[in-house]
Amino acid sequence: MNIFILSVSENIYSTKRIYVEAKKRGHTVRIINHTKCSIKLSRGKRKIIYKGENIIDKADVIIPRIGASVTRHGAAVVKEFEMNGVFSTARSLGIIRAQNKVRTLQIMNRKNIPIPDTVFSVNPENISEQIELLGGAPVIIKLQEGTQGMGVMLAESKKSAKSIIDAMYSMNTSILLQEFIKESNSEDIRVFVAGNKILSSMKRKGLDDDFRSNIHRGGSGSVANLSNQEKKMAIQSAKYLGLPIAGVDLIRSKRGALLIEINSTPGLQGIEAYTKINVAEGIIKYVENKCLKKNLKTK
Repeated sequence: MNIFILSVSENIYSTKRIYVEAKKRGHTVRIINHTKCSIKLSRGKRKIIYKGENIIDKADVIIPRIGASVTRHGAAVVKEFEMNGVFSTARSLGIIRAQNKVRTLQIMNRKNIPIPDTVFSVNPENISEQIELLGGAPVIIKLQEGTQGMGVMLAESKKSAKSIIDAMYSMNTSILLQEFIKESNSEDIRVFVAGNKILSSMKRKGLDDDFRSNIHRGGSGSVANLSNQEKKMAIQSAKYLGLPIAGVDLIRSKRGALLIEINSTPGLQGIEAYTKINVAEGIIKYVENKCLKKNLKTK
């Protein structure tokens, strides 16, 4: 197959790993910097121009690795490939949805996927009411768009919560509030999903002085043993968002597992290191299986 990895750099760990495993399995692979792509729409036809070449007909599969800072342009490039019949491991709409935490949680809540109690508002006049809707402090305050634990704060008292929320509103920053799940003990679980299969799962533990569990924030990881309910939740959540490949983040609470976030561009470095599972190879095998089925249907 001809595989395009949409990534801003060939030096990113996850990009390199996917490239190496795809080459090992005999595929033709190109790394395409989607920020350098131009889209031309004219008379019902479309082109994606990269380094002077129209590449829209050159790929059988695209594997988007779209960062948060260029979500909209990256998703637009993915959309053009999709409309040209190219299989993508992350649908354009799924990429946009995953980047917006509120939209993700709205979809999950509608589909009856358990989530932490969540409040979002733009009204600075009822901050106390917003906090009380979650049972009072402590509460988690999150930017609606943020990655790798950035823009996530714990307000341990009502006073500090009001101060942080008021500051965010004054800067016209979109936030959401969530209940603090104390029993999670600064741990969460990253589940790496590929279609109807779990490729790997990792428990992440935050530093002693940090409630956030992200590896990029200095946390540590270990193999996570998932219950059948957690496996089903992760697979369904990725499917509801339109992400064949996804990183689904869960926390364990007294009322069971709760979904906190879905990542359309999950990193491989931490999960491969801590679980010793070749996730990059699993991605390529998933793509091969999907394209084989597609070819059989068209014959």
